[in-house]
Amino acid sequence: MDNKYNYVTKLDVKFDHLEKIDVNQLVAECTDKWFNQTLTNVNDSVVRIGIVEGEYHWHKHDNDDEFFFVLSGQLIIDLEGSSIELNPNQGVTISKGVMHRPRAPKKTVMLMVETSAIVPTGDQ
Repeated sequence: MDNKYNYVTKLDVKFDHLEKIDVNQLVAECTDKWFNQTLTNVNDSVVRIGIVEGEYHWHKHDNDDEFFFVLSGQLIIDLEGSSIELNPNQGVTISKGVMHRPRAPKKTVMLMVETSAIVPTGDQ
């Protein structure tokens, strides 16, 4: 994928169905500040892991909702006029068309569920 941002985004499906996914191993191997990897597909959706620290850019997805679930760390999702703070074991769905900016003040591990057709950097 053409990456004009300083993010590592891997859209390939890393694990087949019935293959065990070890999140701790993925986190231990990650050296990037903003890393996304598609873990598996579930029907027309994908589950992705994000291992992140710092800020993403403002963006929106015109046709797709996006679900974030924090495993460790803290994720703040800025919206126009407010912010949602997610701590471990908390999640939120961002509706399609909503401008948002995820940011992590410290190393954060999260899962995302979204359609396989979504462009992670947004539709702008």
